[in-house]
Amino acid sequence: MIPIGTATTSLSQYVADIQKVLEQAEEPVHYEMTAMSTMIEGELDDLMTIIRRLHEVPFQHGAQRVSTSIKIDDRRDQQASIQQKLRSVQDKMKL
Repeated sequence: MIPIGTATTSLSQYVADIQKVLEQAEEPVHYEMTAMSTMIEGELDDLMTIIRRLHEVPFQHGAQRVSTSIKIDDRRDQQASIQQKLRSVQDKMKL
């Protein structure tokens, strides 16, 4: 979620407010903030519901335009998670 046309180039308050929404989410989602993005995982319906709420956060703080980018990785041949993906790469680095 990128607010466009704000008074400052700083986005940390928007990120903090988005993290608060995630912390209080009723949907059973797991999330992990990184320096450049926040990853969330869960059931697709739950994710879409919470993404809609997250998209509204900058508007609630006065932004007039928000650009939201979503990348969906939906694997159905086996269970996968953020942690499992990291472990898989770390294991391969040990070889």
